[in-house]
Amino acid sequence: MLLRLKRHPQTTDSPTRRPSRLARWRRLSASERGTALLETALTLPLLLLVSVSIFEFGRAYQHWQVLTNAAREGARIAVLPNITTAAVQARVRAYIDAGQLQNSASTQVLVDGNKTVSIGGAATAKASLVTVNYPFSFIVLNPVARLINGPTTLGSAFTMVATAEMRNESQ
Repeated sequence: MLLRLKRHPQTTDSPTRRPSRLARWRRLSASERGTALLETALTLPLLLLVSVSIFEFGRAYQHWQVLTNAAREGARIAVLPNITTAAVQARVRAYIDAGQLQNSASTQVLVDGNKTVSIGGAATAKASLVTVNYPFSFIVLNPVARLINGPTTLGSAFTMVATAEMRNESQ
C-alpha cells in the first residue's frame, strides 16, 4: 500500500494534511467566544433584576414585620385604662425607630379605643384597634423597572398597613 500525500497548490515543498482535532477544536472555540459573550450580555440583566427583586422584597417583608410588631405593641398599650392616644402613637413610633425604619415621622398611627368585638355568643366587649400606615418605597427596583419598561408602577412607592386589635382591660 502506497501512501500519497496531496500537495497544497500554493506551496510545493510541504504536503497538506487534514487539520488535527485540536486545531479544529481551537477554531470552533474561538468562534464560540462571541456567542458566549452575547448570551452573557442577554442573561446578565435578567439575572441582576431577579437578584435585586429578591433583595427588595426581602427588605419590604422586614419592614412589614416591624410595622406589624409596632401595631401590636401599640395595641398592648392602648388596652390599658386611662391611656392617651398620644402615648400609644409615641410607643408605636419608638418601636419603628428601634426597628431602624426610615420615615417614622411620616408614619400615620390611628387608634380606635371604642371598638366593639364579639367574645362569644351574644356577648360583646370593648377593644382597641391600632392601625399603622407607613409609606414604603423600593430603593433599587423602581429605577431598574423604569429602565426596562419606561413609565411603570412596578417598584413605585405604596402604603404598608398593619393593624392589631386587643380587648380592653377595663372590663
